[in-house]
Amino acid sequence: MESFGSFRRKFAPWDDPAAKPYIRFENVTKVFGNFTAVDDLSLDVFNREFFALLGASGCGKSTLLRMLAGFEEPTSGRILLDGQDLRGIPPYRRPVNMMFQSYALFPHMTVEGNIAFGLKQDGMAKSEIEARVAEVLKLVKLEQFAKRKPHQLSGGQRQRVALARAVAKRPKVLLLDEPLGALDKKLREETQFELMDLQYKLGLTFMIVTHDQEEAMTMADRIAVMDRGHIMQVATPAEVYEAPASKFVADFIGNVNLLEGVVEKSANEEAEITAAAQGLTIRAETGKSLAAGQKVWFAVRPEKIRISREKPQAASFNAVEGELWDIAYFGDMTVFHVRLDNGDLIKASSLNAVRKTENPLTYDERVWVSFDADAGLVLTA
Repeated sequence: MESFGSFRRKFAPWDDPAAKPYIRFENVTKVFGNFTAVDDLSLDVFNREFFALLGASGCGKSTLLRMLAGFEEPTSGRILLDGQDLRGIPPYRRPVNMMFQSYALFPHMTVEGNIAFGLKQDGMAKSEIEARVAEVLKLVKLEQFAKRKPHQLSGGQRQRVALARAVAKRPKVLLLDEPLGALDKKLREETQFELMDLQYKLGLTFMIVTHDQEEAMTMADRIAVMDRGHIMQVATPAEVYEAPASKFVADFIGNVNLLEGVVEKSANEEAEITAAAQGLTIRAETGKSLAAGQKVWFAVRPEKIRISREKPQAASFNAVEGELWDIAYFGDMTVFHVRLDNGDLIKASSLNAVRKTENPLTYDERVWVSFDADAGLVLTA
């Protein structure tokens, strides 16, 4: 079986026909006036999965989360949690908890007071509350800050207090709506791994809403890419990146070169494609049969493209010449924009594996970009 990328844990219940979904959205639609936020959407999420809803603003991802939390009711369709239909059950009766981008901590309460608040509302015994608060403080590494108030904490510490408060009630599902948006880049990256570790230790199901591709790719077991109330693809991060289901997903996730062309011939799951606009003939592995004359797009990621001053030996296929137009140095990698003779840009990138480079490429040089037959994916829609 072909696989993509590495797995951070041996966890794939979605591949087991006998596995039962823990959360199920069945033909769910949500309409606000004349606007359809979620349109006949079906989705399964499994127990102990870290699941991400990824999409641009307005795609319906937060609406989906709010319906699961009980803050909105579906216009039609059903939402089930552990086999129970949630329709009509108010938010405070649902075994879920939600953490928002705005942490909404009580400013007059200490850290431990904020965490204990929901437990007190549930009528838990004082000794149990103290034990539970101590447990989650240790979990999020905030024991020494228990007596402080929110204004005495950093942004990252407040975020962890909000997280501790959310998990203290031990919900079956923790919902996170853009929870790291208020953090700076470095702290956000650190917190992503902390969230992954926490989810694994707690054994809970996490559903996160984000528009940050890197965030979803880092944390999630699977990602649902959404657009205008529809799910465009559900897959592991590696599958979404290396085997996008459509042009939309390929273009939305990461950087990609989309080369439009026409199939000249196709046989033995290989195709020859003419991208006339770029003056390029593409020989590609397709994994399927295509019809001669069919319009297709070849999607190839920048890191799969080679760039050189010399003409490649097999330059009749998968190679084209252009002018080095822009160079972006990111420390760990360099991105090159090559302007073809028709004005189109092709992006190539390379890792900076050594500190010093002999005779580096520079602006305005004539260069060749090339790629292997299996470097990209042929898309038909």
